Amino acid sequence: MGIEIERRFLVANEDWKDQVIRSESVSQAYLNSSVDEWATRVRIIDNNKGYITLKSSLNGLANYEFEYSIPRKDAIELIQLSKYKITKIRYQLKINKKNWVVDVFEESNSYLKIAEIELNSESEEIQVPSWCGKEITGIKSLSNASLAKAPISELSVKDRIKIKSL
Repeated sequence: MGIEIERRFLVANEDWKDQVIRSESVSQAYLNSSVDEWATRVRIIDNNKGYITLKSSLNGLANYEFEYSIPRKDAIELIQLSKYKITKIRYQLKINKKNWVVDVFEESNSYLKIAEIELNSESEEIQVPSWCGKEITGIKSLSNASLAKAPISELSVKDRIKIKSL
């Protein structure tokens, strides 16, 4: 069984940039619209590799996650058929011997930057970098699936300010 345990944070400043070891462009789409059920995600990395992922929340910190390679042309077609899409640049970082990612969202989620770290257990302790802001682990409205369905640009000014102040 695939279980992903991760913590997520809003990015507070640009100090993470000097720790980047690699980046990749990500286009992804969701084939269903309920964030309270299983999400079916299609993803293309660097316009090269296609994946389909089945994901469901186990609790606020852990998710069931099953990911499979699929032909690039199938991934392109599925993304084109979906109404719920996001694009982002994913930056890989190595901090205190841990793998972090910073997702810099584009298009309708363009000012949003989210840092993530995958853990080996729910009780694993980490050192949170100073450039991380508010922890958003478990906040469904800021999940990729929710952002694909209700992008930041479609929120009211009041709700955008609320997210920025988290």
